[in-house]
Amino acid sequence: MKILKHITLTFALLFLASCEDVVHVDLNTAAPRLVIDATINWKKGTDGSVQRIILSTTTGFYSNVIPKVSGANVSIKNSENFNYIFTEIPNIGEYQCTTFKPIIGETYTLTVVYQGETYTATETMQSVSSVDAIQQKNDGGFTGKDYEIEVSFKDPLAKNFYMVKFFPEIFKAPVYGIIGDVYTNGNEKSWTYSDPDLKQGTNIAITHYGISEAYYNYMNKLISIASSSGGGSPFQTPPATVRGNIVNQTHIDNYALGYFSVNEVDSRNYIIQ
Repeated sequence: MKILKHITLTFALLFLASCEDVVHVDLNTAAPRLVIDATINWKKGTDGSVQRIILSTTTGFYSNVIPKVSGANVSIKNSENFNYIFTEIPNIGEYQCTTFKPIIGETYTLTVVYQGETYTATETMQSVSSVDAIQQKNDGGFTGKDYEIEVSFKDPLAKNFYMVKFFPEIFKAPVYGIIGDVYTNGNEKSWTYSDPDLKQGTNIAITHYGISEAYYNYMNKLISIASSSGGGSPFQTPPATVRGNIVNQTHIDNYALGYFSVNEVDSRNYIIQ
């Protein structure tokens, strides 16, 4: 069982509320670095043909604008050297393919060419067990007074790694969790989620992923950093750099941030009763 808890920035909010003047600290700004959001998700019950990859760059600490990347060449090649071309949608940094063919166990290689440099990464598509049931408790959580849901699934007799995303409609960012099956291989498994802000009628979008061991290790680092820094989401700005599996083949030191993953997913929506 995996217990997830949404972490709020109570202390930070109280501190900001007590300040009348905004103090800006002079910070050294590093050169922009390419950020590649290349998560290929095959949702059960769909053909998975429409996929997208988002490119951006890092920016200054005080900037509220995420710079989008235009003019890159983006493609994914399968083990038979068939190339899926991702075409740029102008002005939003998004590259889309409408003919992608996801296959469990297939190995894919991402290639991004940007400003004369080539970035690559390779991953194998992982399967995921279907969600079997979602149960609710009205006396759950750490206080015993919160709404709590348990999402159950059957783990097959193989080495598997999983990720979950809970995204209640009342929050601005989702909560993530990861789990393996080292000690529970082949058994029934579950995710458990609660939060004191959940109310009757709250809709929670649940996404259950089958992921690789390498992606599991990457997300483990991100979630640990986000939790230790007081954040609830690993995709908030982390206080330290976490390197993914994307390699700059032209200049290795000019690495990109982000991760290339190919996953089967099962999605559910649950409304608190």
